Amino acid sequence: MIKYTEDHEWLKVEGDTATVGITVHAQDALGDVVFVDLPEVGKTLAHKDVAGVVESVKAAADVYMPVDGEIVEVNEALRADPALANSDPLGAGWFFKVKLSDASQLDALLDETAYNAFAANN
Repeated sequence: MIKYTEDHEWLKVEGDTATVGITVHAQDALGDVVFVDLPEVGKTLAHKDVAGVVESVKAAADVYMPVDGEIVEVNEALRADPALANSDPLGAGWFFKVKLSDASQLDALLDETAYNAFAANN
C-alpha cells in the first residue's frame, strides 16, 4: 500500500513499517537535490515533526514525519548520493523507514488518485 501526504511525502507500508520518501512532484519542484539530512535511527517522532531536510540548487525543504513512529533505518546510499532523490524518488531515493506507532493514522493520508489531484492544484 502506498499513501501520500499533502507535504509531498510518500509512504510504502509493509506490515508495521513504512518506507518514506519525497514524491516526483516534490523533486520536480526542488530541482537537483544536492544534500539530504536524515533523522537518527532509534529516534521517535510525532506526525508533522521535521524528520529531515532536503536541499537543492533552488531551495531547501523540510521532510515531515507522515505518521507517529520510530526511525528504524535511513538510506545511507541517499546520503552518499543525494541525486537518487531525483533519479529514482519512489525507489532507490527513499529517505527513511519508520515503525508505525498507530497504523490508523494511515487512514488520514491520500491515495494516489487523491494525491495526484491535490498536486495538480498546488
